[in-house]
Amino acid sequence: MSDQFTFRLLAQDGAARRGAISMPRGTIRTPAFMPVGTGGTVKAMYMDQVRALGSDIILGNTYHLMLRPGAERMARLGGLHQFAGWPHPILTDSGGFQVMSLAELRKITEKGVTFRSHVDGQVFEMPPERSIEIQGLLGSDIQMQLDECVALPAEEAEIERAMEMSLRWAERCKTAFGDQPGKAMFGIVQGGDRAHLRQRSAQALAAMDLKGYAVGGLAVGEPQAVMLEMLEATCPELPAEKPRYLMGVGTPDDILKSVARGIDMFDCVMPTRAGRHGLAYTRRGKINLKNARHAEDLRPLDEESDCPASRDYSRAYLHHLVKSGESLGGMLLTWNNLAYYQALMQDIRDAIEAGRFTERSAEISAAWEKGDLPPL
Repeated sequence: MSDQFTFRLLAQDGAARRGAISMPRGTIRTPAFMPVGTGGTVKAMYMDQVRALGSDIILGNTYHLMLRPGAERMARLGGLHQFAGWPHPILTDSGGFQVMSLAELRKITEKGVTFRSHVDGQVFEMPPERSIEIQGLLGSDIQMQLDECVALPAEEAEIERAMEMSLRWAERCKTAFGDQPGKAMFGIVQGGDRAHLRQRSAQALAAMDLKGYAVGGLAVGEPQAVMLEMLEATCPELPAEKPRYLMGVGTPDDILKSVARGIDMFDCVMPTRAGRHGLAYTRRGKINLKNARHAEDLRPLDEESDCPASRDYSRAYLHHLVKSGESLGGMLLTWNNLAYYQALMQDIRDAIEAGRFTERSAEISAAWEKGDLPPL
């Protein structure tokens, strides 16, 4: 641990990086996957389970938490760490993406965003400074700048306008954040699916000398090849000595390919959401427990896993829980999925350190392509 926010590169294999972010609440081993705790909870999981699986950090959502229970109330209750029972690092997003995608009657101007809550219809104004203030009230360790995320496809002029305004908002967020030892504010690279705009955004943010940088506005429906092309254009423009975070990504394949291009941090609702809908992630690929072929399959999801949910329950039982709508089904599958994701990240870190990330990545992908074998 450190009383300051620091990032150390420990090993590199090609563009893939193994590192460590140190801060007062703990050390984050990178590449890292951050489970999403939207409303102060990683859905269907106890916090001690999340920690035991190998999670060094979780993500909280500013938009949802400012609506319920409210930022000022959260501060009076001791902050999100105490409130949720997670004493380790927390990253909060700015709320901007949810405002764009969830809020009603939103209005975006140079001043910031004005929106009507999808919960109770109350109108909120959120300039960049208020986004940083809210994240501070929550007690966030890593705070994100407010940005405008343009839905793709879009005209280049619109993408450029939003990118330029996001850069101006980043400057305002930096000023509002000030000097907070042990904490960090990350800027967010925008630019849609235009490589030259991504590069301009990354260069301008790098000049601000922030503590870390995120790549936003990807994995929003564009083909994977476009996402990877944007990463190839963006990552070389970001300081090598600062962490890089790809927001909202993603599938195991997305993670492997993004690590190969220099990304250090990820978050995604996919493993928890999939678990609640009957889908398991394993080292042999995805398993849909709704499928009738599992009704009499006594095998576990993965007999070699350290996770009890993966190892100790039959697929027949999990199928029964899912088909019956039992809450335990979603809990066990979420547990399995997060266990797989954290095991994958450890596998990636080990492979980078051993200098065989490319080979190990190919082995993982091949196992997924082979798929889960039917019972004998």
